[in-house]
Amino acid sequence: MSASDSKQAFNALVRDVHACHACDRMAHAHVLGDANGGLDAPILFVAEAVGRRGGAVTGVPLTRDESGKRFGEFLAIAGIERNDCFVTNAVLCNPLDVRGRNRAPATSEIARCRPFLERTIDLSQASVIVALGRVALESLRAIAAHEAQLSDAGVATPWRDRLLVPMYHPGRQSLLHRPQASQFDDWVHLGAAVRASTRFLDPGSS
Repeated sequence: MSASDSKQAFNALVRDVHACHACDRMAHAHVLGDANGGLDAPILFVAEAVGRRGGAVTGVPLTRDESGKRFGEFLAIAGIERNDCFVTNAVLCNPLDVRGRNRAPATSEIARCRPFLERTIDLSQASVIVALGRVALESLRAIAAHEAQLSDAGVATPWRDRLLVPMYHPGRQSLLHRPQASQFDDWVHLGAAVRASTRFLDPGSS
């Protein structure tokens, strides 16, 4: 697919996302567009869902809120520039509880959004896909089987002719399951995996 055709297909995907109101318990943020990154980015990050103080405000995943700030710090540890990334979510809207706080997306909500994620991946040229947290990792597993586990954070495994790297979500709650020092090491390993990717070293390679 040519770059022009890919762009047209992505624009159609964005229109479909913005037209979707299938989940009645969502704040319909529809966070997908050019601000996510370039389709030619060598790394594609998949996080959980849009945050009410982050992407729901800025229209860009993992920005502004604490998770976004930590994500930026982790990228620096990995030696990865945000401009080299396409960042999206398994769920493109903002799941809220009855008190207006962020909540975990329901299984049905993740499933409804999964076709959008699969279309995004198919259009992306990324050679490395990073699953940030269990929701993202399991949504990718539903698209195509893989053996990656969150406990293998920072370890790359082949997936659909690419590399899949599981990582803990950058939200502070992840510290309940993985100490900060261990997460720093995970991101160092991720940076090494990215730099070992042929397409990252030479974006024109196949």
